[in-house]
Amino acid sequence: MDLLNVVQVYINPLFLSLVLLFSLLIWLKPAKKKNLNLPPSPPKLPIIGNIHQLGMLPHRSLRDLSRNYGSLLLLQLGYNQTVLISSPELVKEIVKNHEIIFSNRPRTTAVDMLFYNCGDMAFAPYGEFWRQVKKISVLELFSHRRVNSFQSVREEEVELLISKVRGACLKGESINLSEMLISVSSNIASRCILSHKSEEEDGCSKFGQLGKKLLVLFTGFCIGDMFP
Repeated sequence: MDLLNVVQVYINPLFLSLVLLFSLLIWLKPAKKKNLNLPPSPPKLPIIGNIHQLGMLPHRSLRDLSRNYGSLLLLQLGYNQTVLISSPELVKEIVKNHEIIFSNRPRTTAVDMLFYNCGDMAFAPYGEFWRQVKKISVLELFSHRRVNSFQSVREEEVELLISKVRGACLKGESINLSEMLISVSSNIASRCILSHKSEEEDGCSKFGQLGKKLLVLFTGFCIGDMFP
């Protein structure tokens, strides 16, 4: 059989259909059952699992799933198994007795690209590097002395916010409280870190807008995260 015939066989629709069917059967082949005490799980579809149940408002969809299946349930999001916990008591139990097991944050494409392969304290995997970064942060950033040293900055920014709200009320103007709170938090962080306020455009903080864009990227859907 020459090369042309081999190529014709591989591009034959029937052959491709058989390959696809065979791959799907392997994917759907039930694994050997193990004696695992897994949480309850809502019905799922092949390959995508429970992704279709998240909806346009995932926080409300997860709330509804918790009401139907309990405060502890297992979701299959593509290739990833995810445990959903909606009970403060269970969260307290995990943090108190199983902290190391659940200490790692999900490593996504957006986090890898924006935080230099999870090189920050929030998303770094649990280990020696994370412990050293946490130690430095606690001693140099979050200590009682350091937090108190910026008390005047927080008070000034809150007073400015109250003055803006009072002025708008006296003039009968409407305000965007969400944007104002984002601006205040951005100015506090900027003054504590860079010693000056973050620039504003039309009353909106550049840092605040950048933070909102980062949140959109963090919560966005990436097919590579669900099907690595």
